[in-house]
Amino acid sequence: MTAAPVIAIDGPSASGKGTIARRVADELSFHYLESGALYRLIALVSLRDRMRAEKALAEVAERMAVDFVGEQIFLSNQDVTLDVRSEEVSRRASEVAKIPEVRKRLLKRQRAFRRPPGLVADGRDMGTVVFPDATLKLFLTASPEVRAERRYKQLIDKGIPANLRSLSRDLAERDARDRNRAVAPLVPAPDSQVLDSSALSIDAVAELIVRWYRERTGGLR
Repeated sequence: MTAAPVIAIDGPSASGKGTIARRVADELSFHYLESGALYRLIALVSLRDRMRAEKALAEVAERMAVDFVGEQIFLSNQDVTLDVRSEEVSRRASEVAKIPEVRKRLLKRQRAFRRPPGLVADGRDMGTVVFPDATLKLFLTASPEVRAERRYKQLIDKGIPANLRSLSRDLAERDARDRNRAVAPLVPAPDSQVLDSSALSIDAVAELIVRWYRERTGGLR
């Protein structure tokens, strides 16, 4: 049986990949995986329970009870949508993502999102590790200034206090961690298309990706 098609969208924090991936998934009526949310959930548990041991975090990765309902995220039936978007959780998630056993335990969980009619997955290693056979692979980026401004606006719109200078510093540190980690570093897959969205709107990027996908599949979903 042929596996459901996957559009893998990777890129650094605040590159717009999450919003764009949702738009593409909606346009194609595909399922959507925000892989970063899984790491954020582990980070949230780590902070709440003051958990630092890598073995314990790997157990959380495998056993946590997670539900995604639209844009809402539930952990053990508790709505944690806003909690996982905080900068503290974001910083911890970047640290958690460096742990090889955590990534290994999440791999099966991420791949389970792949089902008909198709999947749009965003993250940092979707095209390189999780879905190496993806139909279309994108590496989405933007200038550091644009990314910091996007993250600032995103947080303010959600009612979360933010400081632009602090965000810029945190993004730079997170980029360095993600690029230099030993396991699944943040790099474009050899067969991915690199797209700089600095001067493009969300709609323009989403439309471009949908067009590329349809061209690659002969107009089929």
